[in-house]
Amino acid sequence: MEIRKQSLVVHVIWGVLVVSLITAVVNGRWSMAFVSAGALAASILPAMVAERFALRVPVSYVSILVVFTFSTLFLGEVMDFYERFWWWDLLMHGGSAVALGMIGFLFVFYLFEGDRYAAPPWALSTIAVCFAVTVGVLWEIFEFAMDQTFGLNMQKSGLMDTMTDLIVNLVGAIAGAATGFVYLKKREPDGATRVIHEFVRLNRSLFRKHR
Repeated sequence: MEIRKQSLVVHVIWGVLVVSLITAVVNGRWSMAFVSAGALAASILPAMVAERFALRVPVSYVSILVVFTFSTLFLGEVMDFYERFWWWDLLMHGGSAVALGMIGFLFVFYLFEGDRYAAPPWALSTIAVCFAVTVGVLWEIFEFAMDQTFGLNMQKSGLMDTMTDLIVNLVGAIAGAATGFVYLKKREPDGATRVIHEFVRLNRSLFRKHR
């Protein structure tokens, strides 16, 4: 998967972040520069990692990831969407938790080389939930560190915001992992399970025991 072959939306977002970074540096707006640079790096890194390890990731997956990163860091922090729209934070945390639940399931499924009979579906899904929730906790620690180091306001109302985010993360993680559970139970993928099926289909060498 080559970076230059990504969708137009992805390249436009990368362009916006580069312009924002340059503008922020020229005007001495260092917090904006840091967030723009972080968003740019976070949106490019997954594509580079996938290319490095020869993972075949659908372009649509990368597009969703880049749009989400842009929405979370740039729109949320630089454009102040978290303050403008009360539901923005919940949307971002819920969406990321669902995605992480699926990613966690795929990672565990990969460890079993795609053998759907190696462990009970509930066990794989439980591990996926733990993975997603752990990432959510690390994100809350990151928000706290940014607020304390750079004087940002990522935690908003403090404890209430953090606990709400963790609860939403848990619910989203369960929903994402449940998709993996349903995928293992069904013979034919449909609905949300097609997301998992598409990745497994494109990377059969990683899931060689999958039938």
